[in-house]
Formats: sequence, C-alpha cells, structure tokens
Amino acid sequence: MKLPPIGMRIIKSALGVFFCFMIYQLRGQRGMPFYSALAVLWCIQNHTKNTFSNALQRVVGTAVGAIFGLLFILGKIYIVDLGYGIVHYLVLSLFVIPVIYTTILLHRGNTSYFSCVVYLSIVVNHLTDENPFLFVWDRSLDTLIGVGVGLLINGISLHYRRNNDTLYVADLDNALRETGDRLTPYSRITIRNLIEDGMPLTIMTSKTPAAYLEALADIRPRIPIIAMDGAILYDIKENAYPKVYVISADHAKRLEKFIADEGFHAFTTVILDDVLMIYYGEPENTAEKKIYEKLHRSPYRNYLKKNRPDGQTVVYFMLIDKTEKINSLRQKLGRSMIAGSLKILVYVSDEYAGYSYMKIYNRNASIENMLDYLQEQTGLKRTVTISDENSRNDVMFTDTDSNRIVRRLSRMYYSNSDFVQNVKLEH
Repeated sequence: MKLPPIGMRIIKSALGVFFCFMIYQLRGQRGMPFYSALAVLWCIQNHTKNTFSNALQRVVGTAVGAIFGLLFILGKIYIVDLGYGIVHYLVLSLFVIPVIYTTILLHRGNTSYFSCVVYLSIVVNHLTDENPFLFVWDRSLDTLIGVGVGLLINGISLHYRRNNDTLYVADLDNALRETGDRLTPYSRITIRNLIEDGMPLTIMTSKTPAAYLEALADIRPRIPIIAMDGAILYDIKENAYPKVYVISADHAKRLEKFIADEGFHAFTTVILDDVLMIYYGEPENTAEKKIYEKLHRSPYRNYLKKNRPDGQTVVYFMLIDKTEKINSLRQKLGRSMIAGSLKILVYVSDEYAGYSYMKIYNRNASIENMLDYLQEQTGLKRTVTISDENSRNDVMFTDTDSNRIVRRLSRMYYSNSDFVQNVKLEH
C-alpha cells in the first residue's frame, strides 16, 4: 500500500499545539492549554483564507458562549439559586436557545456549535469553582491564544522567492492522473495552495471543460486551461472561452455530409455565446448509446438532439465505432479534399473493447499554439510542462506519480536558483 506524504498542515498542527503548551508554561501554568490546543487545531487549515474564516468563527463562538455562561452564573448567584435538581438543568438547557439564536442574529450560524460548547463547559463543569468569573475569562483567553497561534503559524511563509516569470503547464490526462482522473488529496491541496500563492499554472487536457470540472472542480487556475487537444482555452473563473480554433461553417457542412455518406454518426461540439453545446442524432452503436447515457445528465454538458444550424462554426466532431471502421474512415478522409484544413486524431477506446475514437479539429488546434497565445497574453517568456508527450517547452519532465509531480512543481516555483539550468530532467 502506497502511503501519502505528511503535509504541512499536519506539521503546523503539531507545532501549534506545542506552542500553546509553551505559552501555558510561560503564563505560570495558568488557564487550560487544552482549549488553546483545540482552537489552534481548528484554525490551522490547508488554505490561508480558510484560516481567517475559521479563526473568526472560533472567536465569535467563544464570545457568545462565554457571555451566556456568565449571565447564567450571575443569575444563579444574584437572582435565584435553583440548586442542582431538575429545575436547574431545565433552565440550563433552555439557555441553549438564546445561545444558538444569538449566533443566527449575528449571521454566524456556523458558530452555534462552538458557542454551545463554551457555554456548557462553563455552566456544567465550572459553576462550582471558587471563582467562576475567572474561569470565564481564562476560557476566553485560552481560545484567543490558540486562535492567535493558529493565525501566526498559517500566516508564516518559508518561501522568500517565487518564480513568477514562468508558465507552468500540467497534463491532466497523463502526468497528473492517478486512477479515475482523480488526484490524491495531498496533490489537490498542494496544487490549490500553489495557485493561491500566485503560481502561473494552467492545465492541458484532451478532454472537454466539462470533464475537467467533473474531475477537478476545486482546482481553478487563474490562467485559462487548454482543453480539447489545444482547440480551446477555457477560463474557469469567467466561464468563457477566450481563444478557440474552429472549423468554419462551410467546411463543417462538407464534413458532416462526408461522415453521413460513409454511414457514421458524430457528436458535434459548438460554442455559442460562451455556452458549449453538443448536437447529436440517434446513437447508432452500443458505445455511442453508453456515452450519451453516461454524460448527458452532467450539469456541465448541453446535449441537443437536432442538426447543427447552418452558419455555426464547429469546435470538433467526435465519432466512436468499431476500430476497423474508424481506421477505414480515417484513410478515406485523408484522401478527401477537405482533409488539408483538419486535424484528425484516432485512438483506441479504453472503456469500450473493440472500439476507437475519431476526433476532428481545425488543423491549427494544438497545445503549442495555445501556449504561444498564453505566453503572449501573460508576458511569460518560458514554460515548464509536466507531460509524457514531446512538446515545445524550455523545460519538460515526465512522471506519472502526482505526489512527486506536485512536490517538484513546488520546488521549482519556490526555488532560489535558476531552475531552468539546475532542474534534473530525467525521471
């Protein structure tokens, strides 16, 4: 069994707990470091932005719980002592209502659990203390110490240099694939942190934006991703396609006729007003039917059972059929008059035995052209690509282990030396 590496969140959590106990010692062992440790563990997150929101959640929850705990103590001391029978516990329980309701009024409903924990820890465990008021203060201070330590540790960056003059490109289909197009938790967290820290990273994939979003919806590079074998750039943040290589409407019409005359059915992908749509007819073989059944329910795909309207350009045609039939069609299409304006890819299907795919694009659709476009738009002068395919780059390395890939990406990005000269290209 392959064990995942120990991430920085685990290390920071251990350091945070240790610092809380050190502060407890420096305070002359006053208070309860247990509550500080809980707070620091809650605050330390994989992402700095989550640390601040969790810290605020913990502070608000502690404040509300402490206030109502103090009110309960004051009521018992100065108004009426209900003893420790059923009535006492009834009133104690009823106080949970204003505790939770107050968090709702403050628009902090997600803090209600912590507020109740603080309130109950005061009125149940420490009501009989010699000085319960002191416990309320210490309980609040312990939490604030933990929050402060958590913010400090998560806010400290050990990286003083970032290589922001390089475009980093990761191949989703090959180098970043573990199983089922899913990265390990460690890889996902590390990539998200690199993007959050400003890394100029993009993803390239032969698949559609829908396939990317289904597999890696939580990884959203600021730079548009290269999808469909270099046919389109997809800006995830804007849900837009800033660059697309299309087959002209006239060529698409001629190609549709050629495909139909040969007895094939195609899924035709177009982009209209930044909406990706797939026109299709009646599926004619088992693989087509299964593909449609599998994908048409996706919220990221829009299937239309109709012919493509005249005048619409096409991003690509996708066909799937028996391998011998696809190979025969490839030969015939290669001899046709329209082949010169097309990029035709044929490969064997992994999912459907005996079947092969054919994808037809504009001949200019390529990773290299999209990288040139991205470099022009971003002003970045060099690229580093993780892939198992030969491509035009200043630096390229290959690997299939996503954890090793992201660790190497991190070392490159935070390198204090010229990584282009010093990176080891061999696996």
